[in-house]
Amino acid sequence: MHFKLIIALVEDDKTDNIMKAAREAGATGATVINHARGEGLEQSKTFFGLALETQRDMLLFLVEEHMSRKILEKISTAGEFENKPGSGIAFQIDVEDAVGVTHQMQKLSEKVEEEI
Repeated sequence: MHFKLIIALVEDDKTDNIMKAAREAGATGATVINHARGEGLEQSKTFFGLALETQRDMLLFLVEEHMSRKILEKISTAGEFENKPGSGIAFQIDVEDAVGVTHQMQKLSEKVEEEI
């Protein structure tokens, strides 16, 4: 079984909705890293030297490769990435190897067979 790692950088108030959408699309879970910072095309605005930026979360999803695109699209829709500039981004990268996921292999195998 081959995996992809989906990394989503999202507004912290959308994390729960994005997690729900990813699960509905087949993700079995995620790791959430709170209080990430980032900067897009435009620099963060300041007020008397204090940065005015929204909090971000980093979501890490280890998913089966055949399900990754569907999950990525659901994350994008739930996070409104294409509708609102600066609302977040998500991307996927190949995972060469993974350990600690044998307990999920049976469930993932069944789900992949349903999808294909």
